[in-house]
Amino acid sequence: MKKNYQLGLLHFVHMLINTDGKIDDREMEIILKIKNEEDIDDTVFLEFSRSIALLKGQQIFNRGLDLLNDCTEEEKICAFVYLFQLAEADATISMKEVRLLMYALKVTNVDFNDVAISTDLVTPNANRLHPLHSGKI
Repeated sequence: MKKNYQLGLLHFVHMLINTDGKIDDREMEIILKIKNEEDIDDTVFLEFSRSIALLKGQQIFNRGLDLLNDCTEEEKICAFVYLFQLAEADATISMKEVRLLMYALKVTNVDFNDVAISTDLVTPNANRLHPLHSGKI
C-alpha cells in the first residue's frame, strides 16, 4: 500500500499546486519535506512524472483518487494533513483549493474533523510535517 499512498499523495499535491497556477518557495519546501519524510524514491517520482505527462486534470485527480482509495484510513488522513499544510503554505487558501480539498475528502470518505485533529497535533515548530512521524499520534 505504501506505493499507492506515495503516488496518490503526489497526484493530489500536483493537483493542489496547480489550482492557483503558481508554486511558491514555501510550497516547494514542503514538497521536498514530504519526499524526504515519506522516503519517496526516484522510481516512484518517475512513475508519477510519466503518469501526469499522459493525463489531463480530471484524469490526474481520478488516478490520485483511485490510489488513495486503495490506502488505509490512516494513510488517507496523513495525505490530507500534508495537502492542507501545502494549501496553507503560501499564507492563503484559494476557493479552488478549498473546493478541491473538500471534494477530495468527500470522495475518499475521509472526515474533515479527523484531518483537523491530526493537523492540530502537529506543532508549528516541529521538524516534521506529519503527525505520525512527529510521534504525536
